[in-house]
Amino acid sequence: MSKQLTKAEEQIMQILWQLELASVKEVIEILPNPKPAYNTVSTIIRILETKQFVAHQQHGKGYKYYPIVKKETYSNQSLNKLVNNYFNGSFKSMVSFFVKNNDVDLKDMERILNELK
Repeated sequence: MSKQLTKAEEQIMQILWQLELASVKEVIEILPNPKPAYNTVSTIIRILETKQFVAHQQHGKGYKYYPIVKKETYSNQSLNKLVNNYFNGSFKSMVSFFVKNNDVDLKDMERILNELK
């Protein structure tokens, strides 16, 4: 899977990862105000199906959608792309950048180091 999502597609995916199975209406309920039009969300979900991130199943007269790409899989791919494109493939450079520019506190740094071990 090497497809990137647009910001709007990623926003819909975050909701589908959270709900696991949802209709377009249920996705819209979670979205912040102002709510997008039903057709807008429906179109984005169909694009996500084309990109093979989402599948659907019949539910009464309509459909419910569910993610077929795990959130962790997409997150790992996005992180790898970030490291490769902006930090010359060096995870160490990326971590250094975020520590220097984002005022990471000691507890967060400790958690990161423990995760890496």
